[in-house]
Amino acid sequence: MPIFDLLGMVSLQQSSAPKTTKRARVVTLGCRLNQSESLLIQDKLIKAGYEIVKGDEPSDLNIINTCTVTDRADSKCRSSIRQLIRKDPNAITVVAGCYSQMGYKEVAQIPGVDVIVGNQQKMNLLDFVDGQKNERPLIVRDKIDKEDFSIHFVGEHLYNKRANLKIQDGCDFFCSFCIIPHARGRARSRDFDNCMDEARALADRGVRELVITGVNIGTFASQGRGVLEVVDALNEIPGIERVRISSIEPTTIPTELFSRMNDSSHALMPFLHIPLQAGCDKTLEAMYRKYTIGEYLDFLHLAYESVNDVYLGTDIMVGFPGETRDDFEETCQVLLNNPFHFAHVFTYSARKGTPAKRREDHIDQLEKNRRSLHLRRLSEKKRYDFYESWLGKTVEVLIEDPKPALWTGLTPNYIRVCIPRKPSDPDYTNQKVRVLLKSVAADFVEGEIA
Repeated sequence: MPIFDLLGMVSLQQSSAPKTTKRARVVTLGCRLNQSESLLIQDKLIKAGYEIVKGDEPSDLNIINTCTVTDRADSKCRSSIRQLIRKDPNAITVVAGCYSQMGYKEVAQIPGVDVIVGNQQKMNLLDFVDGQKNERPLIVRDKIDKEDFSIHFVGEHLYNKRANLKIQDGCDFFCSFCIIPHARGRARSRDFDNCMDEARALADRGVRELVITGVNIGTFASQGRGVLEVVDALNEIPGIERVRISSIEPTTIPTELFSRMNDSSHALMPFLHIPLQAGCDKTLEAMYRKYTIGEYLDFLHLAYESVNDVYLGTDIMVGFPGETRDDFEETCQVLLNNPFHFAHVFTYSARKGTPAKRREDHIDQLEKNRRSLHLRRLSEKKRYDFYESWLGKTVEVLIEDPKPALWTGLTPNYIRVCIPRKPSDPDYTNQKVRVLLKSVAADFVEGEIA
């Protein structure tokens, strides 16, 4: 799952937890799955009597939930750890997650780190915090279980924005470039009833939109149910009005989802993010992907023709070893000539322990950067054109994270909308409003409440 995004400190509504001098901060690096896990960690901290702090406020405990999808991700993890220790040197510092699993030796060399927890024990990290700074970091890096799992969750504070619901972890696909099966283990599913219990708890806390997350969520299988049954069960939960599927592998998507997306009474939104990785069969084969370009495009067009107003996003890697300029041009043409609306473009990063790392035909970094820039420009044009096609239409927007001068939110098909906020406006937070889309600005659309 090749998305890297520094989210920073996650603010929470006022907790009903008792007053305490213990203060904690959670910093999240990486994907939606990390975001979901960080929210669960925060809930456990509150339950344990911690107050969650943000910004530059001092803290007794700092937890950094890390990513290792690329070399750049590793570098940003190290930088973020050092920066936080400099700003808050007296706090106990816990580094958890994927980079702790794979790069624990590098993390242990950073002065000020007290505890390093890999993915197996990440949700239990408080068990390894005794309130004291450590002269040498405690390293907890257990072998990752292959068994399906449940998650113990707590939480009573309001959470009035989109929330991520983790239903799956790990992956058995072993693409030749990917370190995630080593960092998160083999594919395993969360107990179906446990998923629904958390979804109902989130609805009770004010959540109206859920994003289903995992490493390879299309492989979810629990109690004879798959991702289709997850979607239908979430649709039945009072209060959950929108359900979105995050990135899902093209060979794992049940076409029965299309009818749900077209059903205005169903919570599933018309949005699919389907990783492509490359638009060239030779490169796909070298990546150990499980489809040809023809098979992928057949499915893409089926989704486009079957789902009204669908937004189709993808991931594309540039600079994979052996990718020639002609191969890259094939990928560009696939993006341009097919109904993609956005591509997350990322540059190949050699990861120790992967087959691609052992190849001898790696591409010069400057050439990889050039290709990445070119493809990002094509993607931006595709998204701009899609947004522009919606101007003049009135759509429903769920307001999720208001700013002092703006209301912001998403349409059902994932158009980011910003609306000027007037002093006379009522509080639209966590409410659906009808919005007239007026103009495209950068990566969002400006609108006005209709």
